[in-house]
Amino acid sequence: MQSTSRSFKQNAHHALQDATLQRALGNIKTGFQEKRRQVIAALPEFEALRDAGRDIKNHTLANLDFYLERFEERVTEAGGVVHWCRTPAEARQTILEICRRRNARTVTKGKSMIAEEIGLNEFLEANAIEPVETDLGEYIIQLRHEPPSHIIAPAIHVTREQIADDFRRHHSDLDPNRRLEEPRDFTDEARAKLRDRYFQADVGITGANFLIAETGSTVIVTNEGNGDMTQLLGKAHVVVASLEKVVPTLDDAATILRLLARSATGQEMSVYTTFSTGPRRPGDLDGPEEFHVVLLDNGRSAMLGTEFQEMLRCIRCAACMNHCPVYAAVGGHAYGWVYPGPMGAVLTPSLIGVEEAGHLPNASTFCGRCESVCPMRIPLPKMMRHYRTREYERGLAPGTVRAGLSLWSFLATRPSLYRFVTGMAAWTLGALGRRAGRFKSLPMAGGWTGVRDLPAPEGRTFHTLWAERQGAERRGSGGTGR
Repeated sequence: MQSTSRSFKQNAHHALQDATLQRALGNIKTGFQEKRRQVIAALPEFEALRDAGRDIKNHTLANLDFYLERFEERVTEAGGVVHWCRTPAEARQTILEICRRRNARTVTKGKSMIAEEIGLNEFLEANAIEPVETDLGEYIIQLRHEPPSHIIAPAIHVTREQIADDFRRHHSDLDPNRRLEEPRDFTDEARAKLRDRYFQADVGITGANFLIAETGSTVIVTNEGNGDMTQLLGKAHVVVASLEKVVPTLDDAATILRLLARSATGQEMSVYTTFSTGPRRPGDLDGPEEFHVVLLDNGRSAMLGTEFQEMLRCIRCAACMNHCPVYAAVGGHAYGWVYPGPMGAVLTPSLIGVEEAGHLPNASTFCGRCESVCPMRIPLPKMMRHYRTREYERGLAPGTVRAGLSLWSFLATRPSLYRFVTGMAAWTLGALGRRAGRFKSLPMAGGWTGVRDLPAPEGRTFHTLWAERQGAERRGSGGTGR
């Protein structure tokens, strides 16, 4: 997938002007935030589970080589094959060789962000192999020739009216006057269209939420059952996963599964949680003849031992983006690559470089909601600050930003001058905006007022209020300073 992260500002501007997108993004709060709040409120031990999940992943990352080698041993014992791939090109070529050995002309695919990361669909098509997305959201965006805009709800940016138009255009053999209004209508039609594709496919490709070192099993978490059919009906099942997905034991996977669905979709558990171990054995009624796990590094091992290692705890629940005011305003496509939102603002520059993705760590209000809802307690704001520092030190930040920071630094190191300047600015803006209460435009503030009003200051600065409160407390305690 070609990155356009350098164009984040332009992408975001277009997104803010897109009325249809803004309407679609309005579903995030009711669709994710409220459901998560309710299901977590019903689980008293949720915070303890967060601690346990964090500790499991920290232990695994500290011993990653051991658990990956153990995972390979168990996969091999079960009759499968593990392929170690350093780069997306190696992963793509490995998958192509498996497909060619099976004379595959069609492959079915479960939802996989790693497949997006390596640009698998385009590569297969260029090699005369048709990939068929079977997740409903992924199927919709494949018809639209778009990348996902969310890591668990890939078509969240699309309205029902748009989906209906796409289905009528691509499913032209069906009654043009058929009803396409409710989610069930779209699901039934997609199911009918995909049914035969499962049986036609020679290879099924899925991602993995977990790789279990203890048993050599892979785990997928879905709500549609398409992943099960993808991995069971093809002659070969190919799992594409990144290194950090491994966990030591089945118990560890079970612990983190209690966090995953609650954080992602507000469910106690997803509808389908499927464990796969090796190919079909003698006596099995179904299953693939071959089982392959393609393990991708693509820069992740370079994150170990750095200030960004904690990002590798991520379980791809999307809670951070579901609660991010920036993501909710611009959607996922604005981020310009596979991973949007706060987790993308850290992971993307880690994988493709801060030179390419330096805008993303700056796309944050630092409100801290991402860290507060992350089930693995990943300190996302702290890591975004690290990338902002790197961008500044390397001279990658725009000249206006560097000049602004230099001016702020000059004032901040001179407290009296800082209080005077900010006090005057607050007084002036308050006086000018007193009647309307806000500014719809303001010199040098177009980046803010272009898409939202700027509230006029209503009174004194925080410094002034704090000084007055401290003075009152000292007087109330008799001047002792207690």
